[in-house]
Amino acid sequence: MRISIVSLLLLVISIHSSPGQAINSSGQLEDDGRFAASTKQVNQFFRRFNGEESKEGNIRYYPEDENYRDRNLRRNFINILFDNETSDVPVELKREFLNHATSESYPQYLRFHGGDWFAEATTVFNFEGKKYDVILFLKLQPEGLGYEWVIENVNFEPFNQAFDKPKGDDKKFLHPLSHELGFMNLRKAIQDNPKPESYTPKDFKPENLTLFIYEIKKGRLKFETVKEVKYHFFQIDKWYFELSQFNRPGFNTGWLISNLVKLEEGDREVILDFIYEQR
Repeated sequence: MRISIVSLLLLVISIHSSPGQAINSSGQLEDDGRFAASTKQVNQFFRRFNGEESKEGNIRYYPEDENYRDRNLRRNFINILFDNETSDVPVELKREFLNHATSESYPQYLRFHGGDWFAEATTVFNFEGKKYDVILFLKLQPEGLGYEWVIENVNFEPFNQAFDKPKGDDKKFLHPLSHELGFMNLRKAIQDNPKPESYTPKDFKPENLTLFIYEIKKGRLKFETVKEVKYHFFQIDKWYFELSQFNRPGFNTGWLISNLVKLEEGDREVILDFIYEQR
């Protein structure tokens, strides 16, 4: 069944209170103290999800090692990779995800350079004398012999408000015979209309990244700090999850899965539109 917008909002941004629980390899709820150590780095999240380090976190496993990507090790690790204190992800959904990712016939792994995941950084910029939150979306791309993070998209409220294309009878237009006038009516149209976006194609959409770079180059938009970073993953077939950082006492801390959605046809596009635009 497709997720509704209301369900999506709840899954992606709502935070509720729920007991700290995990699911073991037999499907029972429990807290396993042997694996309950903070996942301090995003790279460590990858290793733990894939079963590429010891349960104590002090030994890195490689393909030639006996325990490399061991199924039971992975199942125990994935148990502790959920935010089990504040995020309202149903236990049954976690269990289904766990069984899917660690399937004996078709196990699923995360790949750092595999695409289908990106970062969302909430930053603070000074723009025209005021502080604003600016959301930057970043992805990894090949560069030379390695990789680099690049800014792929920007969500900035002043840019969003700057373009408000009228619709229907409120929309001004250039007469279809304007070419016979050498388009001299452009002067009057643009001068008299405070919304020149009226004269753009139906599919016109402002390119915020270009505006963002332009305002930085002009010195009107100045970086101050990063407030928060999270990551969005679509690497596991037919699943989406959000990775967030939790700094708090106890074992269930560090980089943890904060939201989880099982994807039906078309859901990926709905989620991406929401992440990029509906702020």
